[in-house]
Amino acid sequence: MPVDQKKSPSHQRLTKENTAAGGGTGGHFIRIKGARQHNLKGLDVAIPRNQFVVVTGVSGSGKSSLAFDTLYAEGQRKYVESLSAYARQFLDKMQKPDVDFIEGLSPAIAIEQRTALASPRSTIATTTEIYDYLRLLYAAVGLPHDPETGEPVICQTPQQIIEAILTWKEGTRLILLAPLVRQEIGELGDVIEKARRGGFVRLRIDGKIVEVEKPIRLVRTDRHDIEAVIDRIVIKKDVRQRLADSVEVALRQGGNQLTVLSQANSSTDWEQHQFSTHYSNPRTGFTIPRLTSKHFSFNSHTGACPACHGIGSETFFDPNLMVDSAKTLDEGAVRIWRTSNSKMKRHYATLLDKLVSHFGIRRNQPFHTVSAPFWQALFYGMEEKKPSDSKESEPFFFEGIVPQAERLFAASESELTRKRLRMFMSRRVCQVCKGARLRPEILAVTIESTSRQRLNISQFCQMTIEECRKWIETIRLSESQRHIVADILREISHRIDFLLQVGLGYLTLNRESSTLSGGEAQRIRLATQIGSGLSGVLYVLDEPSIGLHQRDNMRLIHTLRSLRDLGNSVIVVEHDEDTIRAADYILDLGPGAGPYGGQMIAQGTLKDILETEESLTAQYLNGRLKIPVPQRRALPSQSDPTSPATQSWITVTGARENNLKNITAAFPLGCLTCVTGVSGSGKSTLVIDVLYSALARHLAGAKATPGRYDSILGLENLEKVFVIDQTPLGRTPRSNPATYSGIFGIIRDLFAGLPAARVRGYDASRFSFNLKGGRCEHCQGAGVIQIEMHFLADVFAECEVCHGKRYNRETLEITYKGKNIAEVLDLSVGEAGLFFRSIPAISSKLETLQEVGLDYIRLGQSAATLSGGEAQRIKLAFELAKKGSGGRNLYILDEPTTGLHFADIHKLLEVLIKLRDTGNTLIVIEHNLEVIKCADWVIDLGPEAGEMGGSIVIEGSPEEVARHPQSHTGHYLQKIFSGH
Repeated sequence: MPVDQKKSPSHQRLTKENTAAGGGTGGHFIRIKGARQHNLKGLDVAIPRNQFVVVTGVSGSGKSSLAFDTLYAEGQRKYVESLSAYARQFLDKMQKPDVDFIEGLSPAIAIEQRTALASPRSTIATTTEIYDYLRLLYAAVGLPHDPETGEPVICQTPQQIIEAILTWKEGTRLILLAPLVRQEIGELGDVIEKARRGGFVRLRIDGKIVEVEKPIRLVRTDRHDIEAVIDRIVIKKDVRQRLADSVEVALRQGGNQLTVLSQANSSTDWEQHQFSTHYSNPRTGFTIPRLTSKHFSFNSHTGACPACHGIGSETFFDPNLMVDSAKTLDEGAVRIWRTSNSKMKRHYATLLDKLVSHFGIRRNQPFHTVSAPFWQALFYGMEEKKPSDSKESEPFFFEGIVPQAERLFAASESELTRKRLRMFMSRRVCQVCKGARLRPEILAVTIESTSRQRLNISQFCQMTIEECRKWIETIRLSESQRHIVADILREISHRIDFLLQVGLGYLTLNRESSTLSGGEAQRIRLATQIGSGLSGVLYVLDEPSIGLHQRDNMRLIHTLRSLRDLGNSVIVVEHDEDTIRAADYILDLGPGAGPYGGQMIAQGTLKDILETEESLTAQYLNGRLKIPVPQRRALPSQSDPTSPATQSWITVTGARENNLKNITAAFPLGCLTCVTGVSGSGKSTLVIDVLYSALARHLAGAKATPGRYDSILGLENLEKVFVIDQTPLGRTPRSNPATYSGIFGIIRDLFAGLPAARVRGYDASRFSFNLKGGRCEHCQGAGVIQIEMHFLADVFAECEVCHGKRYNRETLEITYKGKNIAEVLDLSVGEAGLFFRSIPAISSKLETLQEVGLDYIRLGQSAATLSGGEAQRIKLAFELAKKGSGGRNLYILDEPTTGLHFADIHKLLEVLIKLRDTGNTLIVIEHNLEVIKCADWVIDLGPEAGEMGGSIVIEGSPEEVARHPQSHTGHYLQKIFSGH
C-alpha cells in the first residue's frame, strides 16, 4: 500500500553514506555510541535530526529500548539535571541509560501508550485545556437564567437603571422602594424599629404604604414583605440628579435591590418594576453572584453539583446485584441476606416468611417469576398499614432491602461491613445533575448561536468535536463581546482543529479519559503537542496508529509530518505499513526478539530497507513473505440467528448504547469473527459494553452494568466468557510469566519433592520468593535494594546478601538437574522447554508460549517489563494450554495486533485459528487487514464515526465485505485480495 513520499527539504541532503553508524556531522544527527540498554548489543547509530524516523522490527527486538529507554530517557535526564535541585524534586526521575555517550540530543518529549487516567474527573476537554478556555468564555459572555423559570437574569449598573427609568413618559409618578425583608415570618418589630431610627418616614408592608410613627402590628404566623419608601418623584426635565441620589440610597439600603412603582398620567393603577445591580430575578428572588471561571469548574465547590461533587455519577444499591434471579427463595435468591451469623439468618428468615405469606408467593419458584408487588415490597418496603386483602391480624411493616442496606451503610463504623455492602452497589448517572457535573444555576448560563440554539457549558461538551467546531463559529456576540473573547475563541478553535487533524472528530469533549483506547489517548496528547507549536524538540511516539482505521492513516501521517516541519525530530516506534513507507528514515532492529535481537539489521530510506535481504520487515514490505488467505474457513451455520431456538449463533438484539442505532448483531459460534469499522463506529460499545458485560453478568455474576439492549439469544450455548487484553499480568512487579501461567507452582512442588528438600522438611512455600522462610529477608525476595537519593533518581543496587537471586543460601542448596530455583527462573522459555521436556505438565505450557513467539522471555521476568502485546500473548498461551475447554467458551480480544510485527501477526493468527479449531468462539475487535482477511466472519460497523456510525454496514465473509461499495473496510480489503 504505497503512500505519498513527501520529504522535507533537509531530507534531500541525506545520503546512505553520511548516515552510516557513527557518521555525519554533529549538527544534523543524533549519534549514539555503545547502547546496551536491556537487550541492545552495544548499538552504534546516527539518527538524522529534524526528520520523521520510524523504528521498526519484530516484537522484543529492542525498539522501545532504543527509542524510549535510551534516547528519551537521556534527553529527559539531561534536561532535568540542568534545573535547580529545588525544581528537580518535583519532576520525574529518570535512570541513566546504559550507553557510552549520546550527542546531538534535543529536549525530549515522550508520547506513550500509557494507560489513560483512571480519575473520572479527567475528560478530553480538561486534558486538552479546551475546558479551561470554555470556562473563561462562559464567564465572560454567558447569559444567566433562573433555573426554575428559565427567565434571563440581567445585571445592571446604577447608571443603566437611571437611564431605563428616564425613558418613561414625562409626568409619570414614581415611588422608589428599598427591600428590607422578603417573605419572613414574625412580627418583625426590630426591622420596623431600625427603619424608624434610620430616618425613614414611610414603609411599604405587604403592598400597603404606612407611616412608621403609627403603631404597626404584624401577624406573627404570616410571611411579610417590608420595603422602605426612599423617595416619591415625578419624571420631568430637571429630575436626573434627584433620581440618581435616590437610586443610590435605595440600592445601598436594599442590598443592591430596588423596587420602583410607576403611575402614568392617565392611569390610576401602579405598576411594579424590579431592578438589581446583581444577577437576580426579583420576581422569584433568585440571585447569582458575578460569574468567574471557577463557577464553571466541576472540580471546585463553587461550581460542582452538590450531590455528586462534580463526578457526574453516584453509587447506589442495585437491586439486580442484591438477588440471584435464577434461584428460588429457598435456594437463597436474596443474596444480600446470605450471612454466617445464625442469629441474623433466623431474623431474615422470619421477615421473608411474613412477606411470602402476605403476598402468597411460592418459595420454590425462581425469583424472576415473582409478582411485581412482591418485587417492589422486597426491595423498597411496605407502608405501615394493613392492605385490604391481607389476612394478617395486625398491620405488617417491612423496611425493604434497599433502604435497609442504605441505613446500614450510613450507620456502620465497621469497614468490613461497608466493604461487604459495596458488593451490591453500582454506579449510575447522578440523579440531580443528570451527569452534567455542575450546579443548576451554573447550567442555566447559556450562550446563543446565530441559529438561536442556546447551549450551557455541559451541553457544549456533549457534542462531538466536529459539531463543536461548527457551533463555535456561529456564536452570537455583540461587537464588544467579540472583542473581549477573540483570543479565547481562537484558542478553542485551534485545539479543536488539532483534534480533527488526528482523526478524533467523532469523540465528545465530555468523554472520560479512562474510557479512551491507548491510541486515542496518545493522539490527543499528540494534538496537544502540535498546538504548543514548539520547535527543536525530540518527540518519541509509541505506535500512534493504534486503534486507527486504514482510512485515517494518511491524516495521522500528515500530523506527524506537521510536527516535523515545525523543526522537530520525530521518532516513531511503529509496525504500520503506511507509516513505515511514509518515513524519511527507517531503523530496522532484529533479527529476533529478546536476547536474539538488539542489533541494527537495516537503516536508511525505504529504498535502502527494501534492498536489505536480511531484513524481515523488508521481506513483508516487498511481498517476498506474506500472510496467506486461509484455504478453509469455519463456515457459520445457515440457521436463523434471530430464532430463540438457535444453537449456532449468539445474537444481540436492540443494542442502542452510546451511538449504536438499535442494531441486531449475530456472532457465529465456533468461528473467528472480526468486528471492524472506522474509529468511533461503535465496535467496543457493541462487543465490550453490551455483549461482554451482559455475558459476564449472566455467566459469572459480574457487577458490570451492560449497555442498553433488548435481549441476547443463545446464552445457553456458552459456559464461560473471557476478555484477553493488554492489561498487565499482575498488580505488582513480583508477577511474572511463571506465576501467571501456573508453571511456578508445579516447579515449586517439584523442588519440594526432591530428596534433599524432604530430608530438610521443606515444602513448596519454601521455594516462593514472596513468603518468609525461603526468600532472602534482606531484600524480601526482590533481588535488589532501592536506595532513596532525594534530589537524584533512586538507585537500585543488587542485594549484597543474595546477589540478586532472591532466595537465601539454604534454599539455593536444593538443586534439580544441577540448577537451583533461582537459576531455573532465569531460564528463557526456550531453554526451560528443553530443561523440563520430561515433565509434561510444565513442557506443554512452555510449548504454547513458544507457539505465540515468546520463547525469548525469562520465566521469572517481572511483568512490569513486559509490553502490552507480550502480556496479551501470555494470556493467549494460558488459554491455549487449558485442557477440556473447547466448544463452549467465548474469547474476546481487543486489537491483539497492538505492538506486533508482520511476523508476529502471522504467529498470532496461527494461535487464534488453533484456539478456534478446538471448538471455541473468538470475537476480535481489529483494524489490521491481515487479521480481517483471515477471519471466518466480519461485522463491519459504520459507515462513519460518532452519530454517523453505530449501524451494521455489512456482515459476512471477508470477500463479501470487500465487494460492498459503502464499506471503508471493504475498500482496503479489496486491495489486499487483489494484491495491491
